[in-house]
Amino acid sequence: MNASETRLQQIIEGTKQYVVPLFQRTYSWDKKEWDTLWNDLVELCESDNPRTHFMGSLVTMPTTSVPEGVAKFLLIDGQQRLTTIFILLTLMRNYAKLSSEPELAEEINNTLLVNQYKKDTDYFKLLPTQADRMSFQGLVKPSAENPQDQIKSAYNYFDKKFRQHSPDIRKLMKIVTSNLSVVSIVLDPDDNPHLVFESLNAKGRPLTQSDLIRNFFFMRIHINEQESIYSQYWEPMQNSLGDNLTEFIRHYLMRDGASVKQNDVYFCLKESVSQYNALDYLKDLSRFARYYQKLIHPGKEKQITIQKLLARLNRLEVTTAYPFLLNCYDDYANNNLTSQEFVEILKDLENFIIRRFICNIPTNQLNKIFPSLYGQVKKKDASSFVEGLTHILQTKGYPKDTEFLLRLKDVKLYGSGDRAIKTKLILETIEESFNHKEQVAFDKLSIEHVMPQTLTEYWQNYLGEEWEIIHELYLHTLGNLTLTAYNTELSNDDYESKRLLLIDSHLEINKYFNDSSTWNKEDIEKRTDKLSQLLVSIWPYFGDEKNEVNNSGTVTGTTPKELWILGQYFVVNSWRDVLQQTLNTIADLEPDKFEMIIQEFPRFVGKDKKKFRAIRELNNGAFIEVNLSAQNIQRFCYQAVEAIDLSYDDWRVIAN
Repeated sequence: MNASETRLQQIIEGTKQYVVPLFQRTYSWDKKEWDTLWNDLVELCESDNPRTHFMGSLVTMPTTSVPEGVAKFLLIDGQQRLTTIFILLTLMRNYAKLSSEPELAEEINNTLLVNQYKKDTDYFKLLPTQADRMSFQGLVKPSAENPQDQIKSAYNYFDKKFRQHSPDIRKLMKIVTSNLSVVSIVLDPDDNPHLVFESLNAKGRPLTQSDLIRNFFFMRIHINEQESIYSQYWEPMQNSLGDNLTEFIRHYLMRDGASVKQNDVYFCLKESVSQYNALDYLKDLSRFARYYQKLIHPGKEKQITIQKLLARLNRLEVTTAYPFLLNCYDDYANNNLTSQEFVEILKDLENFIIRRFICNIPTNQLNKIFPSLYGQVKKKDASSFVEGLTHILQTKGYPKDTEFLLRLKDVKLYGSGDRAIKTKLILETIEESFNHKEQVAFDKLSIEHVMPQTLTEYWQNYLGEEWEIIHELYLHTLGNLTLTAYNTELSNDDYESKRLLLIDSHLEINKYFNDSSTWNKEDIEKRTDKLSQLLVSIWPYFGDEKNEVNNSGTVTGTTPKELWILGQYFVVNSWRDVLQQTLNTIADLEPDKFEMIIQEFPRFVGKDKKKFRAIRELNNGAFIEVNLSAQNIQRFCYQAVEAIDLSYDDWRVIAN
């Protein structure tokens, strides 16, 4: 058996063929794995100096071939990733042809996809299992049959990504061939490939990257010192961080601005440590591990205000800020930052994250912001670190008051996962802003929808003829949400019964209902406006740019002219056109997410046209309600974009 780290180009170039054994399963990668690979490729393409990216292992074994045939290798393990790469290469070749680059298309085809001068099955560099063979060959050689299966689904997935992002094919080819790395394990002909495959896929616990890192360090420390160094530095770090150890090392490596993928931690650390500084490096790692423990377990921090702010940041799930915070903690521990300055840093980060959350700015951009943030602040010519931080953050997609207030009107705050956690923190912060003399037990409170999530006949009649539209567009907005310990008692009761319980509450946030005798669309909008003004004062704009507030935000009476969605551009003439083209594009490029919209907004889009008052038919045969105001169409589009995890950068309208 021979193992070596190898670029993908060395694996697939040359006259050779990889044959997937019959005992292997058919191609089974799905959207989750495709997303991961695509995001990795996009990140590498966007880098000015892309690093090597580790994909995993390929286990092969040479097999006998006739003299005039190609060199054949059984592909024992790694067929899923290699098949996906070949699918991508067929797409890159096809796009090169469409882009009038026939020479590039031929280069991809003849050097990476096929054995140009071979015939029959020897023509193909990859020979999948029998079940996948026809589909795969239909992609490589388009004249062949190409049935719809998982291989074709993968091709369609990446095709939609290409249409959306228009990647530079030449650069992408270089990334795939030169920057993707695998550990190539070549077995001896006498090895039993079936047994090897079983052992590779056994259910035993695999070696973690932190295990590899530990072994790497102690191979470079004298045997007489290993036990004492292990107990002094490595063991405390391992015991305090547990399963978070590898992630800590990743964030430690990123604190100077590097971008480190989760699968690349071991390889990146190897590049940072030499034979001569292994012990010093381990000591430094151990020191920063103590800070990291406080980041993930704020109760370990003795300063109460810092402890509370760290706990709040953890509820906002901003682990991407940890590389930056590790450096700040180090300055704080070494008296280069006062406790008050550290508090201001944590408050500014919370402000930055909350405003971006409300304005639906993509969180994946934070991975690019925080690793280099500390260095940028240090270089900033400012009177203090805190001032430098606010100057830098305001250039990183930090929303001004106008945008913040406008999005607070229609943002769908309540939802699954971290949305509900963040929203509860926002509501708690509103309650705390009233400066109670007694501490409120927030852990016993839950989020309550005043207009309930399930509408009884009473509520349908109460809200009027457009109850379905009001319910779908206003249910999860700020004005309809509050805190209560009586969630079960309130349930979907009538408004007057709910109101009596709410005004009997000891919470200041519920005193509002003393003067609100009705609860309809206008009442929800009025309370949203009041709470929004509170939030602007709680998380005030810290930028020094001009911050004029225009709180109208109405699109009533406007005429849209241009629509940008998912990288596509359309000319539109009405808000109904905007609605139709928005949903057509999502249905085309993200069909799974379109189905999510149908589930979330049945009053606006569905497959039964009898449910709607006035309809337009989409390209996929679904129907949309178009008897809507411009304001409701805009609100629906914003909420639909949020519901499927797109950002407002993915959807925007230019109107006049």
